[in-house]
Amino acid sequence: MAAGETGPEPGGLKARGSENRPQSPWRTGVAWLANRPRAAFPVIFLLSFGVGLAMLPFVPPVALVPHTRWEVEAVAASLAGHGTFADPYALPTGPTAHMPPAYPFFLSLLYRVFGFTPTAGYIAWILRVAVASLVLAMLPWLSRRLGTGAHAGVAGGLAGAIVPKWPSQVEAPAAIALGLLLVASLDRWQRSRTSAVASLAVGLAWGAVFHLAPSLLPVLVGCLLFELWWRRDAGKWTSSMVVTLGVVLACLPWTWRNHVTFGDVFFIRGNFGLELRMGNHDGAVADLDVMDVREGTALRHPRTSLPDARLVREVGEREFMRRARREALDWIRHHPGTFLSLSARRAGCFWFGSPADPVRMIAATLLTLLALLGLRRAWSTLGVPQRAAFVIPLVTYPLVYYLVVYMPRYSEPLNGILLLLAGAAVWQGGAPGSRRRH
Repeated sequence: MAAGETGPEPGGLKARGSENRPQSPWRTGVAWLANRPRAAFPVIFLLSFGVGLAMLPFVPPVALVPHTRWEVEAVAASLAGHGTFADPYALPTGPTAHMPPAYPFFLSLLYRVFGFTPTAGYIAWILRVAVASLVLAMLPWLSRRLGTGAHAGVAGGLAGAIVPKWPSQVEAPAAIALGLLLVASLDRWQRSRTSAVASLAVGLAWGAVFHLAPSLLPVLVGCLLFELWWRRDAGKWTSSMVVTLGVVLACLPWTWRNHVTFGDVFFIRGNFGLELRMGNHDGAVADLDVMDVREGTALRHPRTSLPDARLVREVGEREFMRRARREALDWIRHHPGTFLSLSARRAGCFWFGSPADPVRMIAATLLTLLALLGLRRAWSTLGVPQRAAFVIPLVTYPLVYYLVVYMPRYSEPLNGILLLLAGAAVWQGGAPGSRRRH
């Protein structure tokens, strides 16, 4: 398929001969919603939102009542109380770049309006449920735009909506942003020319999203590299540079803050050395939850370790992170085989879940396998840019997480794409010999 083509009509993933075959209620419902985009969004959103609210009575108070035992909440409390982006650890340690700034600033607004009260915690939970529901509700639209058809998006959205889940802080907003940016990138790849204003807007959007989830940077790099390879117009280099300029402009204010505060230049957050050391040391295992409860295994994190928190206060956060990075890299150099083994196990956990949590592992494995099947079935009907829009995030986004200790929430920004592809597998597999029609 040439650049500029949009691929097959994204309306229906119908099996050959399905017109004369009785349809199950589920397939009938999916087809009805897929043909009514204005109804699909509220139905999926309200279903997911209702399931999320139904979980509230079972949520432990520690997850709802504001506290300073976790880094994000501690920084939000500092912002609300003192106006400083600081003190994420077990002791007051001063200014921090431990996490990206977007969510702590948002949470601090709730604390300022509602106080450090249970009300603020409940509102934060409800908003997180709403954002997680938006991820699922946008899947029919996203599936249409990416070329796999509304039926796949409806099927994936409904399946995700009925499963109770713990709403994340930044991963669900990151999933929404990723979907929108992939659509914007696909639109660029399918045009013969792109205006400088549009390119700058895309770059500013990417830069803004990095303040929420800087781990999306490899996806942007992958998108730009594909764009340079795919597009044939003479202005592609200029267009890509304008996108990069937009990213730089969006990131400049926070980068300047970090430079003034720490005397160093780095990308959004500065805790990679600590994360690398937590996943790569004597006694390390792939899963953080396993390591957290294992006897004799110290996480050496200043959030839970007073000696490390004192060291941060003594030498400063940047120097602490440098020392942690050097220690981790030294360990990796002396234990390359163990590092590769750990990385392979972390990759397995990312895609298939941790053996320490069998229920989540079964669900993650089923989702990943169905998504791979859906991508395989849709592959021949997708244009090259559409294939890239799926493959680039699936390949590039997890790379950094193969290097650091695994946490289940790390994979969540990809869940929308995986559900969409799983929906394609289930819908197209509704009858033997089924296939997409152009």
